[in-house]
Amino acid sequence: MKKTHIIGIAIIAIAIMIIMSTAGDASTYVSFDEAIELAEDGSETKVHVVGRLKKDEQGHILGMEYDPLVDPNLFSFVLVDTNRYEQRVIYFNPKPQDFERSEQVVITGSMKNDVFVADKILLKCPSKYVEKEIQQTTTASM
Repeated sequence: MKKTHIIGIAIIAIAIMIIMSTAGDASTYVSFDEAIELAEDGSETKVHVVGRLKKDEQGHILGMEYDPLVDPNLFSFVLVDTNRYEQRVIYFNPKPQDFERSEQVVITGSMKNDVFVADKILLKCPSKYVEKEIQQTTTASM
């Protein structure tokens, strides 16, 4: 066998090992009930939870706590998952920009002591083009 063949096989083997190690770190999408069950079983697996912010009739977010003067790296809020289960979430980083405008929130983390500790927050904000599309369709129909 030539040296180039051996080097090629070694590179492929390393690539396969890298892919397998990153696939093992991938977390799954669950509800808060499932995240609580995982925590009770002693699992510290990171999971994704999809939900919406708890808001009142006027659209104000309920249960959001953030005071950058006291602790800029402590942000907490209440998230309602797809099963309508409300859970307090703590995020040990600054509040994400445009958090109030988000329609849907995806958090990654795990349950600890009856609180979901988020490592990452992904915001699904309304599209900036939706209002323009509505205005164009209403003007076109006039």
